Amino acid sequence: MDGVLVIGYGNPGRRDDGLGQLVADEVERAAIPGVGVVTAYQLNVEHAADVAGRRTVVFADAAVAGRAPCFLRRLLPRPAGAFTTHTMRPEAVLALARDSFGWDGEAYLLGVRGYEFNEFGEWLSEQAEENLKVACALIVGALRRGGLGAAATDPPTDDSVSPCYGGGRCTTAST
Repeated sequence: MDGVLVIGYGNPGRRDDGLGQLVADEVERAAIPGVGVVTAYQLNVEHAADVAGRRTVVFADAAVAGRAPCFLRRLLPRPAGAFTTHTMRPEAVLALARDSFGWDGEAYLLGVRGYEFNEFGEWLSEQAEENLKVACALIVGALRRGGLGAAATDPPTDDSVSPCYGGGRCTTAST
């Protein structure tokens, strides 16, 4: 399997929802050898084929709740109960890559805390811009060092909509 793939997803026309794609853009600008980038508005079953050929995958998305400025956690495959054209979680993409293509790599979820999602516009809230800088420094630094596991801020999960710090539910904007 080849190196690392960063999949940044979200809707840049919905303010802070575009954070995932902006992370991917920054990783691409960093031009790290062995690191590829894909951007999308949402995850689809086709992304399982992108994942299949990679040793490591990072899913980057805006987080609508949870700890600021960002979190990075190991993500484990978990099959989806059903697929729709609007919602596919990263752990379901991983399970599909494993079950259909024999993928046996490691994956991470990078959630960047956003605040404004209900307006149309291609700009970030002030705090989301600050969080984006921190998240990009975290992921680019970890990719350059080749140590995503050491950079993880949270324990592994097989549910990208898992409980966060403070006892609430943590969801990402694109789910």
